[in-house]
Amino acid sequence: MVVRAAQAGDAQAFASLYDAHAARLFAVCVGLTGDRAAAAELVQDAFVRAWEKLDTFRGDCAFGTWLHRVAVNCLLGEARARRRRLARVASEGDLDRSDDTGKGQGVGALEAAGGAGEDVGLRLDLERAIARLPDGARAVFVLYDMAGFTHAEIATHLGIAEGTSKAHLFRARRLLRGMLDR
Repeated sequence: MVVRAAQAGDAQAFASLYDAHAARLFAVCVGLTGDRAAAAELVQDAFVRAWEKLDTFRGDCAFGTWLHRVAVNCLLGEARARRRRLARVASEGDLDRSDDTGKGQGVGALEAAGGAGEDVGLRLDLERAIARLPDGARAVFVLYDMAGFTHAEIATHLGIAEGTSKAHLFRARRLLRGMLDR
């Protein structure tokens, strides 16, 4: 098994895991961040963290599922650190917090998630609509509908109630339908 070889320190095996999972993880990260540059950075952070923590992978789930969790944890850790930095700087009165919404402005293609024969325009419209979703709704939509997490897993990872996860998903789908029906 490739994962076991990578856990034993085989860099080629880990490179194979990267090749097999990077495109899909990038698509999920674009959905989570709404920004291609931030998504690319998040993918790299997730793979670095995965390499460091590979010995903790027990095989209870698919490697891709575990890797998505690693990426979400990286994203949440960065968000917590950013909030702490903003709170620290804002308490000193040096920063106008209204300039930093924390939302990504870039729009990237979900080409890794779609096939070559799909309508590129439709995928770009969907991606733009996902990027416009409120943070909570976007995160739950991407984790549930794109990455395949359950509401219980999403609730644990995002630190919200399972019912809140369901409400965010309902809201995200309703908003997306409204944006895409235009």
